[in-house]
Amino acid sequence: MSDGDTTEREAGGEQRRILANTAVMAAGTVVSRFSGFIRSTLLAAALGVSLHADIFTVANTVPNMLYILLAGGVFNAVLVPQLVRSMKKDPDGGAAYVNRVVTLAACFLGAVTVLLVVAAPWVMQVLVPSYDAAHLAEERQSAIDFARFCLPQVFFYGMFVLLGQVLNARGRFGPMMWAPIANNLIAIGVLAAYLVAFGPASPAEQLGAFTPAQERLLGIGSTAGIAAQLLILVPYLRSAGVRFRPRFDWRGVGLGHTFRLGLWTVLFVVVNQIAYVVVVRLASSGTAAAADGTGITIYSNVMLVTMVPHSVITVSLATAILPRLSAAAAGGDLDRLAATLGSTLRTALVVVVPFAALLPSIALPLAQVVWGHGATAPYFYRFESSMVLFGFAVVAFTVHYLVLRGFYALELNRLVFFVQCAIAATNIGLAVLLVAQVDPWDTSPMLVLAYGGAYTVGATLSSVVLVRRLRRGGARRAGAAGWWGFVVRLLGAAVAVFVSARVLDIVVSDTVVELVGRDAHWSLAALEVALVGAGAGAVLLGVARPLRLEEVTSVADTVAARLRRR
Repeated sequence: MSDGDTTEREAGGEQRRILANTAVMAAGTVVSRFSGFIRSTLLAAALGVSLHADIFTVANTVPNMLYILLAGGVFNAVLVPQLVRSMKKDPDGGAAYVNRVVTLAACFLGAVTVLLVVAAPWVMQVLVPSYDAAHLAEERQSAIDFARFCLPQVFFYGMFVLLGQVLNARGRFGPMMWAPIANNLIAIGVLAAYLVAFGPASPAEQLGAFTPAQERLLGIGSTAGIAAQLLILVPYLRSAGVRFRPRFDWRGVGLGHTFRLGLWTVLFVVVNQIAYVVVVRLASSGTAAAADGTGITIYSNVMLVTMVPHSVITVSLATAILPRLSAAAAGGDLDRLAATLGSTLRTALVVVVPFAALLPSIALPLAQVVWGHGATAPYFYRFESSMVLFGFAVVAFTVHYLVLRGFYALELNRLVFFVQCAIAATNIGLAVLLVAQVDPWDTSPMLVLAYGGAYTVGATLSSVVLVRRLRRGGARRAGAAGWWGFVVRLLGAAVAVFVSARVLDIVVSDTVVELVGRDAHWSLAALEVALVGAGAGAVLLGVARPLRLEEVTSVADTVAARLRRR
C-alpha cells in the first residue's frame, strides 16, 4: 500500500471526525445565531438605525473590541496549541498550566477592566470624535454613560473565551458554542422590557440621546448577558475534570514561551483593531452628519446576518481542526496538515460561495424580515446594498480565516502579523478613500467594500505564503493541484445559483406586487426569501453531482440515507 493511499485514508477519517465535532458546534451556533437575529430585530425595532441606535451600538461594541485588542489573539490562537502540548507532555495532564494561565488572565483582565471604566470618556473620544460637536453634547454623554455600563464586559468576554478554549482542548466543543444563547435570551428579555417601558423610538428620538433610565436598562442588561454566558461554562469545566486552583507561580513554567508566541499575535490584533477603530470613526460620522446617513448599526447588523454561513460552518470547522492541525505540526506531519486544511477549506467554500451568489436576490426581502419592524419599519431598505457587498466579502474572509489556522498550528505568528499589516493598511486606505467620495447615505456600503478588498488581499497573501512554507517543509499535498478544477466547478455552481435565484425573485416579487401592492407585509417577504432560497438550494444540489462537488453531494447522500432509514 502506497504512502499516498494511507494519507488519503487517514485524511478521510480525520475529516469525518472533524465533521462530527463540527455538527455539535454548528447546531449550537445555529440556535445562537437565530436568537441573535431576534435580538437584532428587537434592537432595530426599539432604537432605529440612525444616530440614536449608533450611540448604543458603538458603546456595546467597544468591550469586545478592547478584549480582542488586549488578549483575544493570545487566548484564541496561541493558547490552544500550548494547551494541547501541555496535556500531552505534562505529567499532570496540563492541570497546573491551566491554573496558572487562568489566574494570570483573571488578574490582568480585572485590572484592565477597572482602568477602562475610569477612562470611558477618553475611550469614546477616540472612537467617536464626530460626537464632540457642540450640538451633539447630549449624545456624547449618552455614549460615555453606556460605555461605563458596558466596559465590564471586557472581563467576562476574556474569561469566557479562555475557559471555552480549555474545554475545546479537552474535546468538549459544544458548551462554548451553546453558551452565547443565554446572552441572547437575556438581551431579548431586556429589549422586550425596553419596548414595553419606553416604546419604539420616534423619528425625532432616533436622531438624539437617551434618558438615564434607558441607559441603565440597556447598559446593565447587556453586561448581565455576557456574564451569564461565562457562568454557564463552569459546570462543564468540572465535568471535563478541570479543578481550578489559583496559582501565582508564573515564572519558569513555560508561560514565557506562550507569551513570546503571543507577542506577534498581540501585534496582529493591535493592527486589526486599529483598522476597526478607523471603521467605527468613519461609520459614526455617517449618522452624525445626516438624518439618512448609514453607520455602524447597519454595518454591524448586516455583518451579523451575512456571517451566518461563516459562523455556522467555518468557525465550527476551524475550532474542530485547530487541535488536530497543532498535533500534525508537532509531529512533523505536514502532509496531514495540508490535507486536513485543504478539505476543510473546500467544505467551507461550498457553503459561503453559493450564499454570496444568492444574496443579491434575497437581500431586500431578508432585510424587511429581520429589521422591518417598529422604529426601523420605514427604513429597512437601507440595509440592502451593504448586505449584497458583505456576501462577497465573507468569501475572502473565510479563505483567510481558515488559512490562518495553518499558520497558528505551525507557530508562524510573526508571518501572520505581516499579512495582517497588509490587510489593515488596505482596509484603512480604501475606507478613507471611498467614504470621502460619497454622501453619508453610502457610508456603510463603502466600508463593506473596503473590508472585502482588504480580505481579498489577505486571502491571496496568506494562501501563497502558507503553501510555500509547507512545500519547503516537504509537504507533497500543498499546492494548486486539484484546486483550479474545484474553483471552476464551484464558480459554475455559483452562477447557476445566481441565475436561478434572480429568475425566481422576479417571478415571486412580481406576483406579490400584483396581489397586494408594493407595501407588502414582512411575512410575504419571508415567503419570498424561503421560496427563492429553496429554489436556489435545489439548483445547487442538482448541479453538484455533474460538477463533482463532493462536499455537497456527500452531505446530501448522508441526509437522504438517514431519511430513508427513518
